[in-house]
Amino acid sequence: MMNSFNLDAIDRKILGILQDRGDISHAALAEAVGASPASCWRRIKALETAGVLVKTVSLVNPDLVGRGLNVFCQVRMKSHDPVARRNFERFVESHEEVLECYSMSGDWDYLLRVLVADVADYERLLMRGILTHEAVANSSSHFALKSVKYSTAVPV
Repeated sequence: MMNSFNLDAIDRKILGILQDRGDISHAALAEAVGASPASCWRRIKALETAGVLVKTVSLVNPDLVGRGLNVFCQVRMKSHDPVARRNFERFVESHEEVLECYSMSGDWDYLLRVLVADVADYERLLMRGILTHEAVANSSSHFALKSVKYSTAVPV
């Protein structure tokens, strides 16, 4: 586990605002947190250098780009051999429709979040990819009916 970065109140305000409005100007951000633009810029650079701020992105509405089906897929491996796990993780990384993949404790080895156009699109990935992978024993799929809460912001 990584050591946490020592954040003061202004750093926390900066992070909160940047997570909500990544395109805010340095001047507007400085005004919002009560700091000078130069101080704000130095703080952002320090947060980037420390790895606290990783990258800036624009979020896309999946429904408007034809990716409206959110599927959670639990995967159980045939074995926990490091080579098999590494191969499966490479497989997951090579599929853009797999947005997230977590190695899990408990009954299932991995939890995938998959974003596809429709059930047929998911069935192709599942039947021709996930379940045919040599390291996979079985899987269980759960289709999201609606999004109740979705956030990319980390509480600071």
